[in-house]
Amino acid sequence: MTAVPLGMPGAPAPPLAERRASRRIQVGPVVVGGGAAVSVQSMTTTRTSDIGATLQQIAELTASGCQIVRVACPTQDDADALATIARKSQIPVVADIHFQPKYVFAAIEAGCAAVRVNPGNIKQFDDRVKEIARAAQDHGTPIRIGVNAGSLDRRLLQKYGRATPEALVESALWEASLFEEHGFRDIKISVKHNDPVVMINAYRMLAERCDYPLHLGVTEAGPAFQGTIKSAVAFGALLSEGIGDTIRVSLSAPPAEEVKVGIQILQSLGLRERRLEIVSCPSCGRAQVDVYKLADEVSAGLDGMEVPLRVAVMGCVVNGPGEAREADLGVASGNGKGQIFVKGEVVKTVPESKIVETLVEEAMKIAEQMEKDGIASGEPAVTVN
Repeated sequence: MTAVPLGMPGAPAPPLAERRASRRIQVGPVVVGGGAAVSVQSMTTTRTSDIGATLQQIAELTASGCQIVRVACPTQDDADALATIARKSQIPVVADIHFQPKYVFAAIEAGCAAVRVNPGNIKQFDDRVKEIARAAQDHGTPIRIGVNAGSLDRRLLQKYGRATPEALVESALWEASLFEEHGFRDIKISVKHNDPVVMINAYRMLAERCDYPLHLGVTEAGPAFQGTIKSAVAFGALLSEGIGDTIRVSLSAPPAEEVKVGIQILQSLGLRERRLEIVSCPSCGRAQVDVYKLADEVSAGLDGMEVPLRVAVMGCVVNGPGEAREADLGVASGNGKGQIFVKGEVVKTVPESKIVETLVEEAMKIAEQMEKDGIASGEPAVTVN
């Protein structure tokens, strides 16, 4: 049949805002801040002392696209396991320290890529800053000052009455100033809250008052659905303003799910090279095909594809051609048939029963050509302003 020219897919949209200028720190091989690509983090749910289980979960996180992983260190057995885990992990390991300052030193000595400290619940933390700064400086270990609404310093709770944005920011900047007194500025800061509005305001305030790289997070965001929505809203607001250098989506769900959500948020904002993206209609009374089933089958058939590929799965010809024009590959379905679009042109019409098979075949052809042309596989680019 005659090809119908509908134009080529459009170029990616430019970023919504210039990235906030921030210091640059090195978390293992991952650059954070200084214009580097926004990285995605998660945290293991295993007991860190169970080295095998922890390394297995880190391997799963690595495969899902996680770039930095945090591990809890509440006991001496956990601290003893850090050296082996840090050495064998394929991605940088950050030790998460609460209550006991001795574990901060253990994590630094173990070779962790960074250490997260929560000043609000580490006993006599302020009195140990000089020692911590010296040890971190000697080992080249960055420190994340991680302030949480649920464990805010009692003095600030008395001052503000609750965990307000002002309280969170004051806590973070006070602790940073203590490190600065000792010449240590290899710092990343987070000011997390379970309320996205409070969290957004805290990070906006913090971004104006320092140049440290910022780790974004809605703490205790909730089950997968609720937590995804809260995180997407909060991260979207901040990242669209150029605020944020690394993120963690905190879900009551397997850690790999956190990574998937985080990556998708970055892709949706144009902050990461897209991989497979399914554009599908929500269906309506015009649809003459089960769009839900078709979209699921196409997604399953293309699962694991690494090249940046946008596929439009449409249920009728109203929006189908337009969406297909903006996609690398697409289908507009109706009357028991599907029009297959490649790069904005109709290349064939197939029976409904052949739509998924044909789309997968065409996707493989496009992917093969992309790989020959050296098109990126979706790994985040590093840009420095």
